[in-house]
Amino acid sequence: MDPKTPRATRKVPMQVLSLGLPRTGTASMQSALQILGYNDTAHGFDLISHPEIGTPWMEAVNAKFLDQGKPYGRAEFDALLGNCAAVTDMPCASFWEELMVAYPEAKIILVERDVEDWYKSFDATVVTELFSKIANVIVNYIEPLIGSQIGPMSRKLIYGYFHAKTPDEVRQNARRVYREHYRRIREATPKERLLEFRLGEGWGPLCDFLGKDVPDGLPFPRINEAAALKAKVREVQWEKLKAAGVALGRSFVPVVVVGIAMWYWYRR
Repeated sequence: MDPKTPRATRKVPMQVLSLGLPRTGTASMQSALQILGYNDTAHGFDLISHPEIGTPWMEAVNAKFLDQGKPYGRAEFDALLGNCAAVTDMPCASFWEELMVAYPEAKIILVERDVEDWYKSFDATVVTELFSKIANVIVNYIEPLIGSQIGPMSRKLIYGYFHAKTPDEVRQNARRVYREHYRRIREATPKERLLEFRLGEGWGPLCDFLGKDVPDGLPFPRINEAAALKAKVREVQWEKLKAAGVALGRSFVPVVVVGIAMWYWYRR
């Protein structure tokens, strides 16, 4: 998403809601949908690339999970996702009910994997990265200094969607919430509007469902999401630490905090 592009109104129709949870091939689905012409396709990585969208997502999360502010509907999602013809991953997947109501014309795609395989991956990447020691320093000290809301919003989102107050409760509830997520979407979606898809099936079922030609000579994208996520997290952590160092100047105590955070970061 180009941060210079106005986001106040919808620029393209919302056509596809790919509502699989993180660690189910969401980056691969984003790439596939963009190859098929659905530009842009939203993904959680957008928060890292374009942190300015953290503020409206914080509003949406506060309204949904904490009853603070106006719940997001079509007008708000048009403003936030106005350049997007499709969505994947969180935060969008956790707002599946609101998005399905807001865009009743959009087609629904579910990519699911074995719950135990999913849980291991989700725990090792999303939970571990979001609640690590360095993440604690960044969320509690660095982000307030530089005006970022990505970390706090992401934690509220995970806690809210997984009915948890601690990382251990996220882990305890993860399998149940995962199963409920897919069951509830299946129950809420007319069969003609829903594709249940596995990445190994390739282009055929996806293109048939969307009415698109199979891309000539292009294999279906398979992105190593674990590696991509960790690389993105390291990138944004380092950028936040540098930004905090610049913002703090010579103030001794905050600089010590940043120094400790950098020490943790380098030891990883």
